[in-house]
Amino acid sequence: MNLRFLFREMMHSRGQAVIFVLCVALSLVSIVAVSSFRRDVRGAIAGDAKSLHGGDIIIRSRAEFSPALSEELVALRQEQGVEVVRTWEFYSMARRDDGGASLFSNIKAVEAGYPLYGKVELRSGREFADVLQPGQVIVGAALLGRLGVAVGDTLMLGEAQLTIADVVTRESLRPVDFFSFGPRIFVAADDLEKMDLVAKGSRVSYVTTLKVADQQEVEKTAARLEAKAAEGRERVDTATTAGSRVKRFFENLLSFLALIAVFTLLLAGIGMQSSLAALLRRKVKSFAIIRSLGATGRFLLQHYLVLVVGLSLLGCGLGVFAGLVMKQSLAGLLAGFLPENMALGVSLTDLVEGMALGLVVVCFFTFLPIGIIADVKPAAIFRKERVGGLHKTSSRLLIALGILLLAGLVVRQLEDLRTGMYFIGGMLGLIAVIAVVIGGLIAVMARLRLRALPLRQAVRSLLRPGNATRAIVVTLASALAVLLSIFLVERNLRATYIDSYPVDAPNLFCLDIQKDQRTGFLELVGGDVELFPVVRGRLQAVNETKINREAEGKKGRGDSLAREFNLTYREALLPDEILVEGDSLFGAKEREGGLPPVSLLDTVVEMGDMKIGDILDFNIQGVPLRAQVTSIRRHTRSMLYPYFYFVFPEKYLKAAPQTMFAAMKVPAGEVAQLENRIVSRYPNISPINVGETAVELGRIMEKLSAVVTFFAAVSMLAGALIMVSSILATRLSRMEEAVYYKILGAGSAFVLRVFFLENLVLALLCGGCGMLVGQLGSWAVCRYFLEIEYRPYWPACLVLLAATVGVVVLLGLLSSITILRQKPAGFLREQG
Repeated sequence: MNLRFLFREMMHSRGQAVIFVLCVALSLVSIVAVSSFRRDVRGAIAGDAKSLHGGDIIIRSRAEFSPALSEELVALRQEQGVEVVRTWEFYSMARRDDGGASLFSNIKAVEAGYPLYGKVELRSGREFADVLQPGQVIVGAALLGRLGVAVGDTLMLGEAQLTIADVVTRESLRPVDFFSFGPRIFVAADDLEKMDLVAKGSRVSYVTTLKVADQQEVEKTAARLEAKAAEGRERVDTATTAGSRVKRFFENLLSFLALIAVFTLLLAGIGMQSSLAALLRRKVKSFAIIRSLGATGRFLLQHYLVLVVGLSLLGCGLGVFAGLVMKQSLAGLLAGFLPENMALGVSLTDLVEGMALGLVVVCFFTFLPIGIIADVKPAAIFRKERVGGLHKTSSRLLIALGILLLAGLVVRQLEDLRTGMYFIGGMLGLIAVIAVVIGGLIAVMARLRLRALPLRQAVRSLLRPGNATRAIVVTLASALAVLLSIFLVERNLRATYIDSYPVDAPNLFCLDIQKDQRTGFLELVGGDVELFPVVRGRLQAVNETKINREAEGKKGRGDSLAREFNLTYREALLPDEILVEGDSLFGAKEREGGLPPVSLLDTVVEMGDMKIGDILDFNIQGVPLRAQVTSIRRHTRSMLYPYFYFVFPEKYLKAAPQTMFAAMKVPAGEVAQLENRIVSRYPNISPINVGETAVELGRIMEKLSAVVTFFAAVSMLAGALIMVSSILATRLSRMEEAVYYKILGAGSAFVLRVFFLENLVLALLCGGCGMLVGQLGSWAVCRYFLEIEYRPYWPACLVLLAATVGVVVLLGLLSSITILRQKPAGFLREQG
């Protein structure tokens, strides 16, 4: 091994070597950051699962537990080694005792012994169990400031007057509070009856946690409870199997960031390939000379493999280090979302996995350029030869294996086969669409008859044989299309739900109105307010095929047929509803003794592939009801207006346990006063100020948008490296053109104009194609997936186009300075 030869080769091509190292590093930065951060989050959640859930076994329900399950819990209470604690969680208004300000709050009533695991830390430093006694409450710090009260003051909750005893500073069961309708209030379970806030049909989350002394008995005890639980209504989990909002939030966020990270990896891989190809292509004649002096192809291949491996190891080390630094930045961007006790560390797994991943990526993206060396013959000294190993059968097999390996890598990073396949298919589709568009544009450009000589030569330079125009435009346009789509979808979501709140949309929702409060409530709020009956129920089966609750549970809550639905009854369509199937809401005729009719919203039809005539089985708070689909409706306005998935005729649900729901449009300055009047007269009613909720959502979206933008910036940097590496890849041919222009009498100014126009046309192709595909993709996502109005944001897109053009032209011209300075005689002597 000739080390001096390797060193001289690397120093002679240090520009391409630096680009190669940066591309290797950039391919790893985002993925290492996401993978390591995900490992820390999961470690924190899994390592403290019992504290996060509050027990070894967790039972949840949206209604009071069934008699069979309640009896089993009573029996377990009497057994040695088992502790049982019940909690009730719901939202209601907390009021000052002088009748002044009120605040929508999250109330949690707990029995003695809560929490079985973990801790609720208080500002005073006292123990939670010693402070929370009947007649007292412990509140979140935000409540004190917003209501203007202090520890020792009296708080009105429903019909009860309770004393503020302390302030919560941290909850192990609620380590992250990234979105809540109101501050937490702890009350003793003995005060539930006094408050009179939990009525039949109220929205209450019933949770019972169990602590089992003998950990070997946890699964057995959970199985006992599962056997008694009502299917679909009551869920029994252990601390190791239970999900949580914190876990779901981070899994969804990190999966999305992983998509961006894999996309960055692919872009950086393309830059890696281009830079190495440029480095080796300039050496073809040198390879031929070395071969003519007796060196074998194996000698050259070995030396350059060592060179590539050395540069790759350097790039991998730099990428892993930068990824770990980026992880710290990610933690800073997510401040307020992370559990307070979560520790970010560096593990051996991070280092080994990052280096291994980098080497795998390098192997795939450098195989073809390295193949150039093996194909170089001594005769290349005297004539130009197009070299490359793609024509060999073995090369094709290795490329196929590399693609499979890369696909496996993508699936592993996304941790879901289906998502991984969709991502790969989407990327291939995106590249195919852009390639077709670019192919069409290039075909049009080839037929143009341009009069201006510099422009004509610039276009011909882009179309010359062996030029990388198509590859450059496809890669850069793909990057721009993805980044623009992320920006446009985020802006459209914000515009729809945050910035452009519909003028006539309701801004105050009132929940849990009891039937006997209907008349009094309408007199209190005044105006023409419609009350919607709400009956809680679950869909059990479609055409006698039971709902697969395990499979449905893996979907998002909004797409799951296993969740509890709000049913309603009425005899006519709402003003913002239209029929898309069926002659009328419940059919032309309702036959005596026939099944009850039900009308479906088109959204729920898509969830379960239902149609008119299907038979649906419901469980309405323990009472079975079988109905037949008679029509399908569509909601024509924003989801801010009331809508229901299932609508029945009045006679079938009128007697069911129910509450009323009201949606009102109230002048912004009068919302607080109306809330106070409502809760003063009816403490059980929960008013929700949707305007405040929109502001809170806006805050969260800003934080998440900053995280996405941070990762997208890395992809933009990958795109810039692709541009530089592509210029380096065509450097030799560009220098050759410049020399020929000068030999034919052209000055440097003419050559500069040609290069400027060439880069300008290239930039317009990249930016224009990326903007077009990005706009179409964003429109499709908003129109068909999110079902919101689409805004193209043309000014922002034009700014992006101008920035792309400026960067591409600037990079092109800066990379061409040495080309413009090249003297014809020196170049001709060097090239022979």
